[in-house]
Amino acid sequence: QVQLVESGGGLVQPGGSLRLSCAASGSYFSRYNMAWYRQVPGKQRELVALVYSSGTTTYRDSVKGRFTISRDNAKSTIFLQMNSLKVEDTAVYYCKATYVDYMYWGQGTQVTVSS
Repeated sequence: QVQLVESGGGLVQPGGSLRLSCAASGSYFSRYNMAWYRQVPGKQRELVALVYSSGTTTYRDSVKGRFTISRDNAKSTIFLQMNSLKVEDTAVYYCKATYVDYMYWGQGTQVTVSS
């Protein structure tokens, strides 16, 4: 069993930055592929960024060049550095861990980009 706890969300002006963290409990964190998703009311949850156990990363097109996902296996934590934030980045951001048939979600953290 893995528990994921996100933090770092908040209110920021357009063009600002935030850094999200997702701390994982449990064993074998380094084996998990870790991802950030986001969801706005009435829409499907969408993948924002993914970091594989190998360290390889992928991003959705709309955040490329602005967001950076990273992981610290020693601390069982992943991060999402978000720069040049836009109003359309407003959402609840969720952390997800996957390994083979196992999948875990965090409770989410709200990010609001508004002037």
